[in-house]
Parts: sequence; C-alpha cells; structure tokens
Amino acid sequence: MSFSNSSRFFAVLGFAILAGCSTLTELRSDLADKVFGREPPNLPAVLEEIKPTYTAKIDWSSNTGKTGKYDYTPALEASAVYASNAAGEILKLEAANGRQVWRVNVGESISGGVGVGAGIVLVGTNKGNVHAYDASGKALWKAKVSSEILSVPRYFDGLVIARAGDNHIFGLDAADGSRKWVYERVSPALTLHSSVGIVVDGGVVYAGFAGGKMVAIRADNGKLLWEATVTQPKGVTEIERIADITSLPVIDGPLVYAVAYQGKIAALDRRSGKVLWNRDISSYSGLNVEDAKIFVSHTLGAVYSLDYETGKTFWRQGALSNRRLTAPLPMRNLIAVGDLEGYVHFLTREEGSFAARIKLDSNAVMSLISGTTSTQLIAETRDGGLYAISVAEMNTKSAPAEDRREPARQSDPAPAAEVPSTERSILFNKDSILLPDMQPDNSDKNNSAPGIRLPSQ
Repeated sequence: MSFSNSSRFFAVLGFAILAGCSTLTELRSDLADKVFGREPPNLPAVLEEIKPTYTAKIDWSSNTGKTGKYDYTPALEASAVYASNAAGEILKLEAANGRQVWRVNVGESISGGVGVGAGIVLVGTNKGNVHAYDASGKALWKAKVSSEILSVPRYFDGLVIARAGDNHIFGLDAADGSRKWVYERVSPALTLHSSVGIVVDGGVVYAGFAGGKMVAIRADNGKLLWEATVTQPKGVTEIERIADITSLPVIDGPLVYAVAYQGKIAALDRRSGKVLWNRDISSYSGLNVEDAKIFVSHTLGAVYSLDYETGKTFWRQGALSNRRLTAPLPMRNLIAVGDLEGYVHFLTREEGSFAARIKLDSNAVMSLISGTTSTQLIAETRDGGLYAISVAEMNTKSAPAEDRREPARQSDPAPAAEVPSTERSILFNKDSILLPDMQPDNSDKNNSAPGIRLPSQ
C-alpha cells in the first residue's frame, strides 16, 4: 500500500470511528474501545476516603426517562425545572420538590437539552426539527433546520437560535418559527461528533468549532463579526490533529473563554476576537468562570483553578483522573463536578481540596446546573435520573483529608505580556450595543458589527 493510500485508509478509518459515536460521551469510551480494545487504556482513579467539611444531601429526585445516546442538560426558569428524554418527552417539574407538572411528547426523539426563555420551552430533535411549547405544555410551532440538533436551542430577544449537527446555526422567529437567517460553515472531514452548542449574550452569538476555531456572529442577522483561533491542530495522524472546541464558551465581562479538546484554553477580547492569552490545557467537558477565577476539567480528569487575567494556575486537583468529569460548577465557596460513576464531588474554591461527596446512582453524571439557591445544584445522569442537591457547611470543621492536590508548578506559563482589563462588568444599552466607532454605515446597515459598551470609569 502506497503512503498516499495508507494515509487515506487511516483517515477514513478514523472518520468511521468518530462518525459511529453519536455523542461526545460515547466517544470518550468508544474511541478507546475501538482503537485499543475493550479494556480502556487508563482505568478511573479509585476514590479515596475524605474527611468532609460540608454536608451534601439530595433534596428531591425524579426519573426523566432514558437518554439513549444523547447528552441532555436540564433547564431552570422561575420555579420550574424542564428536562427531556430520548423517547421525545418534555417534562416540567416543580423546582421546590421535583413533582411533575406536565409531560408532553413531541412525536420524535429529542436529541439535545431543553432551552427556555420568555415563557417558551424549546427542544431539538434527531430529525432536525425545533419544537416550541408554552409554559403550560401547549405546542406553539415546529421548524425544520438542516440536520439533527444535538445542543440546547437558545431564546434571545424575539429569536430562537439553534445549532444543527452539520454546524449550521439558524435564527428563527420566536413567534412562529419562520427562518430569519442562517450561518453556514464547512466542517473538516474529521471532527468529533459532539453536542457543543452556542452562547448568546449582548446581541452576539458565540460558538466553537472544529480545528480550534471560534466565531462571533450577530444575533439579529447572522452576520460574522470575527473568527479567532483558540488552538492550532498538531500531530501526525488525523486523530492526533483533532482540536475541536466541544464545550460551551463562557462569557465574563469583556472577555470570552474557550477550551479545545487536545488543544488550549484561551481568553479572547469580545469586541475583536483577539487572543489575550492561552495555555496548553485540553478539555472536552468545559470550563466555568466566577469572581476572577476560571475552573476547568481537564480531559484526563484533573480540575484546575486558573487566574482569569493570565491563565496562571492557582491549584490543581488530580485525584479524579480518568473519571470523565463534567464541567465545573461554582457554588459560593465550593466547586462541584460530576463523574462517570454517578458521584458529585465538591472541592473548596480556594484550595481545591475535597469538601464533600455524594453518590447519586450508578450512571455517569451528564450535566450540572445551578439550583434555586446558591447552595443547590441540579444534576442529570446518563440513565435519566434528575437530582436536586444542596450543600451546607458542617458545624464542626474537620481538617481536609490528604489528597492529590498539587500546587501551581513552576513550569506553568508566565503571565502574558498583554492582559485584559480588570473591569468585571458590562453595560448594554437596550436600544443599541454599537460602539461609536462601529456604528453602521447607511450603505451597509445589515453587515455592521456590534460591539460592547463598557462602563465609564
């Protein structure tokens, strides 16, 4: 076999492996199984006993139904929790006690999480349809897009914005589902088939793509504002060169953060897309930001706390290696992560030591979202378990147990030469978010680029 034919064979083989995995969750295990055999190359770390300083308890639980091959994220709005399942059902539960309010079936398999906004409940299906319901469970409309929808549809200012599996992003009228615009992007031949979605903030849609690319587009007309490179693919084989952004970008003041699988984490200026700093950290589940600190789950299972201005490491918790962690969820003085065996771990915000741990069921935790209070979260597991969990500090504090927490190492990258402003908030004018030097030209009004109006000093 010639070198050219050999390269083509392995590229096709790699594509077949990845295309056969319907979700990123399946990829995590299936890629190892199909390439290395049924035994995973690295077993999950054995959990060591901890001395908790917080108590964690389940406030209520419910079963939403089988999730199948899809990744789901519940949604919380006002006093209700919304969830979905692979059988095509949307559920509304009371956030206070988990009691079911209603359950409707959309008539086809739901392939992504639930989106809510302005009293509208949104889901996407494997047939490429967006379904909209009102808060009472009444069907409003159905709209067709280009392919299956693996992520959460978003509501923003009279629009429903949905991302299809072929990386097309659609802007739909929230009143009737009619198409207002579409952003099209050509995908590389070999990508991770993930459930990565979009974030909408301040009139701008942020989305990560294959090859470490991230874009910002206008929410009102779908026009591209900027494209940035979070990481460059590297390696010899096609699989080694996968560097896809498979988790949601995170907005924090004038910055947007993104992290790529087999790539880097980066901070970008929201107005220009300029990369302010980056460093080598790989993640498929994602990151979160709160109060000048970034929390990220590494692909191999470590949890990092980083400085938001420079990316420098504050601490690293390495005792959860190969446990396929969810994105971290900040909870006041704690950081929560779920794992593949149904555990939720609570780490101290300042040190990364274990503060509490609770077992939900025997299935992997798919997602964590904030609950009705700052000390509560809602978790969903692979088998459809939905749990409200609250934590409280113990009256008698115990010294934290010995763990594998590692201090920041000297090899961590030094602060970048240029760092973003320390301003922690953004103000948006309701009528316009255009900066004075970015006001639309009368001859090209629809293609003008919105900016961010920062607070006066």
